[in-house]
Amino acid sequence: MNRPARLVTATLATSAALLLTACGSGGGDDSTSDKIDGADTGKSKSASPSPSASADGIDRPKIKLPGDMKNVFEDRETGDAVKDAILADNERSVSSVDQAMAYGDLKKSGMGFYYTDTALTGVYKYAKNAIDKDTSWTGTVRYFDRSVTVFDKTSAAVTYCVDESQSNLKNRKTDKAQKTETSADSYVYYNTGVKKNKSGVWQIWSLDEDRGSQKCQP
Repeated sequence: MNRPARLVTATLATSAALLLTACGSGGGDDSTSDKIDGADTGKSKSASPSPSASADGIDRPKIKLPGDMKNVFEDRETGDAVKDAILADNERSVSSVDQAMAYGDLKKSGMGFYYTDTALTGVYKYAKNAIDKDTSWTGTVRYFDRSVTVFDKTSAAVTYCVDESQSNLKNRKTDKAQKTETSADSYVYYNTGVKKNKSGVWQIWSLDEDRGSQKCQP
C-alpha cells in the first residue's frame, strides 16, 4: 500500500456482492476475540465516554485524533435515524483505527468497540503492523458518497469512497512526513457489513476494499 490505507483487504475477504445481497449474519451477536487487546463488546462502563455519548446513552471510548490528522466525513445526515446512527458509528470505527496508529496504543484505540469478527482481526493486525514500524499519517482524508443499505433491525451494509490524495505517510517517532504522490491508488472504495450488538453499537464485522476504484476517482 502506497498510502496510509485505513483497512487491510487481505484478511477481510467478504465480497461486495455478498454484502449487498445477503442480510448479514447473526445481527446482534457480540462475538469478538478476547485475545485482542482492547476488544470490547460495547457493554463496558469503564471506557471514557465521547462527547456524543449522552445523545444515545451508550458509554463510548473517547476518540480524539492529533491536530495534523483530519478525517472529513460527508453525507452525514440522510433523514433516516437508523441510517444516520450507522453512519455515525462508521465514522467512529474509522477514526478508532487512526487513533491507534497516531498514538501507538491498541488498547485504548476503541477498535474492539466498533469492530468484531474478521474485521476486528484485520484492523488489529493492520494497526499493530503500522505501530511496529512507527508508521502513521498526516493530512486530510475525505470520505464521500457514503450510502447505507439496511437489511433488518440488526444488519446493514455501508459503502463509501475515500480520497487519500491530501494525506502523507509519517514516521511516528520523528514526526516527519513522507510525501506520497497522488495516483489512482489514492482513491478507494469500501463495502462494509455491519451489525448492531446488544448495546446498540453498529459494529463492522466484514469489509471489502477496492483500491484505485473507478467509482471514486475524480
